[in-house]
Amino acid sequence: MKMNLIKDVMARVAGTVAVVLMGAGMFGAPDASAGIANTKHNLGSSTGPASRVNSFSGTGEICVFCHTPHGSDTSAAVPLWNRVLSSPTIYTTYNSLGTSSLDGSTAPVGSVSLACLSCHDGTQAMNVMINQPGSGGYNSAGGALTGTWSGADQTNGMISDGLITKIGTDLKNDHPIGIQYGGGPKTGSVPAAPADYTNTLFRDADFNSAKSAVLNGQSVWWVDTTGGTAGSREKTDMQLYTRTDVTAVNKAGDGSAITLTGAQPFVECASCHDPHTENTTFLRIANTGSAVCLSCHIK
Repeated sequence: MKMNLIKDVMARVAGTVAVVLMGAGMFGAPDASAGIANTKHNLGSSTGPASRVNSFSGTGEICVFCHTPHGSDTSAAVPLWNRVLSSPTIYTTYNSLGTSSLDGSTAPVGSVSLACLSCHDGTQAMNVMINQPGSGGYNSAGGALTGTWSGADQTNGMISDGLITKIGTDLKNDHPIGIQYGGGPKTGSVPAAPADYTNTLFRDADFNSAKSAVLNGQSVWWVDTTGGTAGSREKTDMQLYTRTDVTAVNKAGDGSAITLTGAQPFVECASCHDPHTENTTFLRIANTGSAVCLSCHIK
């Protein structure tokens, strides 16, 4: 009887702790893990969705293809990345076309975009990682986890040629990344967070204003798509990524050059895409009526 009572109390405590952790969103919220398992980003041998086209026999883990709790690549500000990131210099970006409608300065590919491209540029197999599951599989230069690939969208773990998901290193035909939001500011500075970065301050006013906040001591910006709580960034908002490694040269209204340094909001791959969502093509919101495009662009 006494033992049963102890077991009952322990079960209740465990349940309470589980509810608290879920409410606090520990480790990025449990919902994120469930979402990944049900998408094409579930590359492991664990049970996945019927729509999953690629599976690797070497591990049943899901997160390890991108993340590691130890020994990650720190060459860009991406979360505990388990893959070696390519040099920004290997990419040719949209601005090389010389289009006159591109107002913002474009930086070398960096930030979170390098993380996406570590698979999608097709330069290394998807089972290449720094820290393999278990013990003894660490290789700072990256190593291929042993196993067999199955699926129609890859060849020996490399994204197959001819697929739109194999973006490659020539990014001229892709939406600009590493580019200042709204064409950059008309003057030599972006308002310090948490002040809104309004489109009256942009070089190109045909963009919606950006919200901002200070999180973990860092200035962050986003374009609100949900009308959520003031100062609160949601996963369904269009994320703008803070870069401080760029010195951008803008042109003022009189044609003179303005040098802009410090924290600035840039558009990156994950501005529109959330790799953890179950939405079609991993878009942050459904693109019905071009909602993704019109979140940022005023057209």
